[in-house]
Amino acid sequence: MRRKWMALLVGATIGLGILLQVDTGAAQKGKTRLAKTKYLMRGINQPACAGLGASLKDSGPADDKAWDVAVGQAALLNEAGYLLMDDGRCPDQIWAGAAKDLREGSSSALAALEKKDLEGARTAFKTITASCATCHKAHKQ
Repeated sequence: MRRKWMALLVGATIGLGILLQVDTGAAQKGKTRLAKTKYLMRGINQPACAGLGASLKDSGPADDKAWDVAVGQAALLNEAGYLLMDDGRCPDQIWAGAAKDLREGSSSALAALEKKDLEGARTAFKTITASCATCHKAHKQ
């Protein structure tokens, strides 16, 4: 009987630790770096995603400079996919999977943009926005 209670207590403690980590993980700044995740989102992800989305509307980037700006935005989103995993920021598999999808989608977008393949970039952008939606559904407060 004592073993059963100990197992229950250990399980409850682990479960509580996971719940607390998931609940606060998105707001944490990591273990050693100063930037909270919300500042990474506000400073990197949101402007890069909005800019890339705007670039892919209508007939796409207007000239070589605009294509290059879009490539840069995809590159920043790709880098953010790594930052979101660094320094103990990742609280669970949902976050890890979304960050992986963000890296893969932004890599595909970058490759398409370098070839000036608007439809390929649009398809990859859907992967990017889906990765954001997945993570935000679970973690955005």
